[in-house]
Amino acid sequence: MSKADYPYPEDEFDAISPDAPTGVHRAPRSAWSRWWPFVVVLVVVPVLAYGAVAYLSRTGDLPVVGSPTQGQDAPVAPDDGAVDEGAGEEDPALAEGEPTPEAEPTAPAAEPVLTTPVAVLNGARVGGLAGRVADELEAAGFTAVSPDNATGTPPATSVVYMAGEDLRATAELVATTVGVTTVEVNPAQAGPGITVLLVTDPDA
Repeated sequence: MSKADYPYPEDEFDAISPDAPTGVHRAPRSAWSRWWPFVVVLVVVPVLAYGAVAYLSRTGDLPVVGSPTQGQDAPVAPDDGAVDEGAGEEDPALAEGEPTPEAEPTAPAAEPVLTTPVAVLNGARVGGLAGRVADELEAAGFTAVSPDNATGTPPATSVVYMAGEDLRATAELVATTVGVTTVEVNPAQAGPGITVLLVTDPDA
């Protein structure tokens, strides 16, 4: 419909401002109005980011890249800083596939030999002492015990003499049985086996 065919009189709403755009066209925009959003993004945002980083670095709240996460302990370095020189080194024997040498088996402890001849000599001048001690040895399992009186000068204390170290286990059993604490290697006094020379009564 054209303005000539409009049947109503004009009023204040029909008046058009001379500054208002007409039709679908608008006044051309200025260059600043087109570029200012890009200026804000390129200038203002980096400035704000730099300010935030500087503030957090002063307060100590800035996260450190590569730091252990919360709840995980950081690895602890050795206190003395010593380096294990043997770390990473292989035993040459194991590296070449050689078998590890086995420990040599220990020899079993010698057992007392109850058939060893045992002489009991009474040098204490106590009647029946040699016979009584001989009975104690026979009760312990010894089968070749002979009581007798001592001759010559007796030692200061009672002694169990043995002919050699191979009789050590047997002589120690004899000494324990009769209550004598001294055991000596003396073939001249021990004879063919073991001799118990008493200068006091062990049971007194």
